[in-house]
Amino acid sequence: MTDPIQQQLITARKNQILDAAARVFATKGFHAATIKDVASDAGIAAGTIYNYFENKTALLFAIFERMRDSRQALTTFAELQPDDVRGFIRAFVATPLMSLHSDYLDLFRVVISEIMVNEELRALYAQQIIGPTLIIAEKWFQTWIAQGLIKPIDTGLMVRTLSSLILGLMVQKLIGDELLQTRWESLPDTLTDLIMDGIRGET
Repeated sequence: MTDPIQQQLITARKNQILDAAARVFATKGFHAATIKDVASDAGIAAGTIYNYFENKTALLFAIFERMRDSRQALTTFAELQPDDVRGFIRAFVATPLMSLHSDYLDLFRVVISEIMVNEELRALYAQQIIGPTLIIAEKWFQTWIAQGLIKPIDTGLMVRTLSSLILGLMVQKLIGDELLQTRWESLPDTLTDLIMDGIRGET
């Protein structure tokens, strides 16, 4: 069993390194930045970083996970009632959208561009971020279809369409869409209304 105090120290050191990596990557870009740069920003020896993270890609993926978790939707999936279709849809779209607040825009630009060219990071993203989310969403959609709460649809295509819509909006904000900059907080409800109109059953 890990000593609780030791675990707190490990967590604090990891956060220290990730904070430094986020600053360095956002400023220099992922490719130009080095582990030495991150260590210098964190005020530690470069070798210390390898005690916690295998390489730069592992650092970037850990930062992405923090971005995802930094601002959760007000309602979590675990708290939802089984027949709360609207609540689930809103949580599904709000969680990633609301994680992209102003502090993370520059960093998200680095993350998303690296995912496009870094096969290792892309595989990790698909397996650990996208994959589990799609599985959860498909399960709920199939349940709602069986209960007659929504009309029969291709659940696999539906959840991937929603995921792509969310990612597209995040990229559109990233490139400077002025309306999205000012109305971002309204998106979860707007998207939820749009989706519900499309999937609601006749009853």
